[in-house]
Amino acid sequence: MTSAGRRSHYSPPWGNASIIGVAGSSGSGKTSLALAMVASLSLPWVVIMSMDSFYKPLTPEQSKAAFRNEFDFDSPEAIDFDLLVERLQDIKQGKVAEIPVYSFEKHARVEQTTTIYSPHVLILEGIFALHDPRVLDLLDLKIFAEADADLCLSRRQLADIIIPRGIENKVAISMVSAQIQKTLAHKSAQHQLELERLGNIAKDSPLSPNALILPQTNQIKGIHTLLMNPKTSSEDYMFYFDRMAALLVDKAVDLLPFTPKQVTTPQSYTYMGLTKSAEVSAVVVLRGGSAFETGLRRTIPDCRTGRILIQTNYRTGEPELHYRALPANIAQHGLILLLDPQMSSGGAALMAVRVLVDHGVPEDRIVFVTYLAGRVGVNRVLSVFPDVRVVVARMGDDMENRWVETRYLGC
Repeated sequence: MTSAGRRSHYSPPWGNASIIGVAGSSGSGKTSLALAMVASLSLPWVVIMSMDSFYKPLTPEQSKAAFRNEFDFDSPEAIDFDLLVERLQDIKQGKVAEIPVYSFEKHARVEQTTTIYSPHVLILEGIFALHDPRVLDLLDLKIFAEADADLCLSRRQLADIIIPRGIENKVAISMVSAQIQKTLAHKSAQHQLELERLGNIAKDSPLSPNALILPQTNQIKGIHTLLMNPKTSSEDYMFYFDRMAALLVDKAVDLLPFTPKQVTTPQSYTYMGLTKSAEVSAVVVLRGGSAFETGLRRTIPDCRTGRILIQTNYRTGEPELHYRALPANIAQHGLILLLDPQMSSGGAALMAVRVLVDHGVPEDRIVFVTYLAGRVGVNRVLSVFPDVRVVVARMGDDMENRWVETRYLGC
């Protein structure tokens, strides 16, 4: 929280995603053009979404006509534009979007969906990508793959860019890619300014009470001494870090809600104890978070785990989300541990928490567990997510280089 008691704002790089509409008649090369644009951009955060996924479920009569090849799928009435607009709005706002899957073999939607999350650029490809005014309002760039059919004329007039000869027009594709790169560079600069602003707020704030530091007992101080001594052997370093990781996870699990439970001992005495009332899961922030896994398994052997890969762009200093695999139904779990051995600026931690929140996890169920953290980094996270708890073994320098995982992993 800020000094005025307000929650700070943070928008991840995929917030306000750029959406590009690529329209054109059947056979005009829309899909090939979209693939060429993705190849030209050469970025991992560009996703193509086909409007074929949004065909409406058919009535029994329409289904029979479809199996006879008599149903007109090239009509705007065949597209569920309401659902399409809803999903585009979710993507635009950086939320998780579940995209339906349409089976042309069954001429029906199937139960499973495709999840789209965190694209910086979404390419919407389909005949009617430029048809619905609500979709047009969400598009940052409108492209028409030129074809000769007269019926395409009205939609051509809505396009920002017309690409004749589709995929063969390398100059036009390069022009579009350059425009997208310029937009992404601007968003990256805005994100870095946002992180800098949050850092300035954090510098002037006392350490949040939601930062829970392990009591500095003689045992803890002794382990600190071994871990920070460069002369400690690799075997000893791993052994004592695993011990420290188990202590940190123990501290975090204390935050799990428990309910009273009565048991009968082997001597037939009654004991009133506690039992956990919700499931604990963990998300490892790669690659450093893997150093926590041995300690986690010692404390919670059956803990369900997921993984997030966040890497810093060494050119811009900006954290980037490369991969996520979260436990199923994570939003229903009672406590979610985010595991990363070191938090300096807090940029990666902010992004990791944002991923969980976007997947429906309440803030007060998230516990960030780390061995070493800087005060600015901790406050930066907790100013945006004040209900999150941070469990830390030792507070260090705000800009200390990441060394914990290097010592543990040996590389």
